[in-house]
Amino acid sequence: MGIQLKKAGIDSFVILEKADNVGGTWRDNTYPGAACDVPSHLYSFSFEPNHGWSRKFSPQPEIQAYLERCAEKFELMPHIRFGTEVSSAAFDASAGRWEIRTHGGETLHARVLVPAVGQLSRPAYPNIPGLDDFPGAAFHSAAWDHDYDLEGKTVAVVGTGASAIQFVPQIAKSAKRVHVFQRSAPWILRKPDRAFAALEHKLFSLVPGFERAYRGGIYCGMESRAVGFQGFTSLLKVVEWQATRHLKRWVRDPELRAALTPDYTIGCKRVLLSNDYYEAMVRDNVDLVTSSIERVEGNRVVTADGRRQEVDAIIFGTGFKASEFLAPMEITGLEGRDLNEEWRDGAEAYKGISVAGFPNLFMLYGPNTGLAHNSIVYMIESQVRYIMDCLRTLEDRPASYLDVRRDVQARYNEWVQSQIEHSPWQDCQSWYRAEGGKNTANWPGFTFTYRAKTRRVNLSDYRLHEAAWQSDSPRDSSAALSAT
Repeated sequence: MGIQLKKAGIDSFVILEKADNVGGTWRDNTYPGAACDVPSHLYSFSFEPNHGWSRKFSPQPEIQAYLERCAEKFELMPHIRFGTEVSSAAFDASAGRWEIRTHGGETLHARVLVPAVGQLSRPAYPNIPGLDDFPGAAFHSAAWDHDYDLEGKTVAVVGTGASAIQFVPQIAKSAKRVHVFQRSAPWILRKPDRAFAALEHKLFSLVPGFERAYRGGIYCGMESRAVGFQGFTSLLKVVEWQATRHLKRWVRDPELRAALTPDYTIGCKRVLLSNDYYEAMVRDNVDLVTSSIERVEGNRVVTADGRRQEVDAIIFGTGFKASEFLAPMEITGLEGRDLNEEWRDGAEAYKGISVAGFPNLFMLYGPNTGLAHNSIVYMIESQVRYIMDCLRTLEDRPASYLDVRRDVQARYNEWVQSQIEHSPWQDCQSWYRAEGGKNTANWPGFTFTYRAKTRRVNLSDYRLHEAAWQSDSPRDSSAALSAT
């Protein structure tokens, strides 16, 4: 978003970042084995290709370095205020401005507010009685304690999601014993990963159009998976067969294999990629525990079947508070509307970007814009282009603000939920769904369809208001991008 503002000649913006560096999830998730499950040539900006990815699926340090280079190259660093967490934002209709407050007590005013906080930024911890009194090390995968040496230790891993299947094989190599506490088994496919050859690197950097064609091929291959989520769930049976074959190849023990076999429709939860998770699970020093955790007693984890596992450390691979969009920030719109209250039954927004009653607020990676089949970067670039069109609409109207019509938002979200209704996402409870069952995460279609819907702003979808305050400036496009 900041790069596109710079390209448009808009320098009056600030990025508020609560951490001490750029990178978001790739800055925070530094656990052993952290890597992306989308091929790197697609999981990167279309306008800034990287010819030097070491592998098809790059590890965390390379992605973090890429994001840092982009911030430096496009001169974003002077616009970023690190260590600045937003506590609240309220819209002043008379001035046509957002008043933004930080935890440090600072107040900023901006015409446009762009929350870019992501869906996977706030770690979720299970509520386990006795955990506060655990004498050993306890940390979440998104806040890895690199000072704690796991070698020779007995470790409890709680959760078997996307992070856990990456770090369990790594820690199992040095830990004395690893107890993996599984609530539900994930569907896992083989990861088609490998290092790029020197010839491929030369082709990427020297042959015009080769990298773009390679990226396009990845996009088309991944986009074809969307068909399985759009009512043609029988096609997912092929994927399920591939996952089952992958499991059978590595796990010969019928009892362990049964415990590692999911009991829900493939695609209902996130489908994971790994070449070494099952290999780790059959190691002599790895133990799968399927009985639920009841409590922690001292240095023991007690499960419902009465087992007591004595451990030195507990690592949580329990994911994030994905359905709590923008929390814990307090966002107040027109007539004192509280956004958390508006979203009490599950978050929704028009095209995942605009929310009725909250003018000049444009979200990135908002409700129902997440993907189960392709690269989120493609979606975010679509959203940025839409927001830039909104800014062009406002450019010559210095005292105006855009508020999406409530009926337009309602019709749009009725359509979204109707499309989701027949998808496999409704077959089980997952982080895709809010507490009441509403799916607030997924985009129910092709990404190119979403791009078409966000290509231009239709002004009839919005109400253009004139603020009581009139600016003397012919152009005031100040914006605050909240990357908390």
